[in-house]
Amino acid sequence: MQCPLLYRFRVIDKLPEQPSEAATRGTLVHAVLERLFDAPAADRTAPRARALIPGQWDRLLESKPELGDLFAGDAEGERLSRWLGEAERLVERWFSLEDPTRLEPAERELFVETELESGLRLRGVIDRIDVAPTGDVRIVDYKTGKAPRPEYADGPLFQMKFYALVIWRLKGIVPRRLQLVYLGSGDVLTYDPVVADLERVERKLLALWEAISLATETGDWRPRPTKLCGWCDHQAVCPEFGGTPPVYPLSVRPAESGEDDQGRMGPPDRAEAGRPVALEGL
Repeated sequence: MQCPLLYRFRVIDKLPEQPSEAATRGTLVHAVLERLFDAPAADRTAPRARALIPGQWDRLLESKPELGDLFAGDAEGERLSRWLGEAERLVERWFSLEDPTRLEPAERELFVETELESGLRLRGVIDRIDVAPTGDVRIVDYKTGKAPRPEYADGPLFQMKFYALVIWRLKGIVPRRLQLVYLGSGDVLTYDPVVADLERVERKLLALWEAISLATETGDWRPRPTKLCGWCDHQAVCPEFGGTPPVYPLSVRPAESGEDDQGRMGPPDRAEAGRPVALEGL
């Protein structure tokens, strides 16, 4: 949805991308908030959460040693110290938005997967699921950035509706509430979905999959320039910046007359070897 060519670079070509301080800080904060719920309710305090940060950072480095390159040349550790301090401030802000002593999540960092009638598989990882005594389900997602302006809120909400659709198709339950917690700005955005919302999302995903299927078969992946291009790791191989994409690694067929990247293909379960077979929510 952001950029078809970027999708190709990431999913098909699997071009490497440099980790960023912001994204890595988000991973660290998510890990801390997940682990905090291991403690008894009364011990879920801001000081305890802050104390978890160094250990979780060490665990991240163990699993991904390349993250240490983020602070290469930082002999005195000043950049790392500032970066960890920013993570502390994000974690502390969460306590002004939610009270973990009154929360008992049903699930944390839950991997979910379901298959639609069309054969398309959906999967993702949900930060937190709360279940009320009434059985009502709330899906919660943490964002370490700032809340978007209203005109840009559709993207994050689409992600949450994606998760709600997976839960609905998997469990037969429409979540009562979708909640986005923006630690960067201290905002909490909520949305209460209904069945019609999730049906619309399902139709959109099917259309998106058909466009992906067509582009995969024809090799026609077009860049979609936006302000986000300035942060893209693949400018050197992007036509928008004078680059040339690497040789397409899959066999292609000529596009039929009138077909474009919004064309319609057969059912997604006809996917050939080497083609993507699922949509993931991140």
